[in-house]
Amino acid sequence: MQELRGESQAMQRVRQRIREYAAAEPIVLIGGETGTGKELVARALHAASPRAAGPFVAVNCAALPLELVESELFGSARGAFTGAVETRPGLCDAARGGTLLLDEIGELPRSVQAKLLRVLEAGCYRALGAVRERRLEARVLAATNRDLAGLCASGEFRSDLYYRVAVLRIDLPPLRERRADIPGLVQHFIARAGRPPQAVAPEAMARLLAHGWPGNVRELRSVVERMLLHADRGGEDAFELEGWHAAAPAAAAVEPAESVRALLEHRGRLGAAAAALGVSPRTLQRRLRAGGTSARTLRRVLALPASV
Repeated sequence: MQELRGESQAMQRVRQRIREYAAAEPIVLIGGETGTGKELVARALHAASPRAAGPFVAVNCAALPLELVESELFGSARGAFTGAVETRPGLCDAARGGTLLLDEIGELPRSVQAKLLRVLEAGCYRALGAVRERRLEARVLAATNRDLAGLCASGEFRSDLYYRVAVLRIDLPPLRERRADIPGLVQHFIARAGRPPQAVAPEAMARLLAHGWPGNVRELRSVVERMLLHADRGGEDAFELEGWHAAAPAAAAVEPAESVRALLEHRGRLGAAAAALGVSPRTLQRRLRAGGTSARTLRRVLALPASV
């Protein structure tokens, strides 16, 4: 679970679920917005499972051509269709002894959903054009950034398949709901880039903490990479948000952003920051909570080593 960074309560719950579900055989449905790290959770489940020595095979269901979904998943026999000149194994075969992740499972066409349901129920599958069935010898995980229950209500996703894949569930929180993890993630991405720890200017950290992060952790990583490209002008102590052209904050987000900036500038002193903004400490607390953070979170940021 080394790549699942963050000490927020939300991430601690995710890691606890991984420990609980790793050795279980039922399917785990991993939910979360794009960029939250669903495949990392799947890999962590695999690594902590009895199947860790086997392969981990991830398939993006949204990227499979419609006419090839079935053959890609289950394989195809020679002569099964025009151009099938030899027997070809599928991803279920490739994952034998390990774990198969069906990423973006909500994008599967309904015709394949019915066949997948039978595979999961019976524990066996038949390659396209084949006569004999093969036993499914892989643990199946599923991931989605969509509301599968809503898709069931609209008829886009089979409800019986939904109940089959949602036996166990892990939901990843968006980054905006765990802002306390941002400073640690920044330093993690700096280290991954092969760079030494770098100080983050208070103004830069205020912007990072106030941003809405629609792209979640993936967006943060891209921002840090751009920050590194522009960090050499003033040295390590001037690690700022040069080159980051984030969308202007919505009007409702301006107050929280200013509140974060003021508290950082006054080294976590709530009273001093409130006075500088011309508001009461209680109002400042309310604004911080509206932005998804708190004075305690900011003080934790400031208590980190000087390299942050």
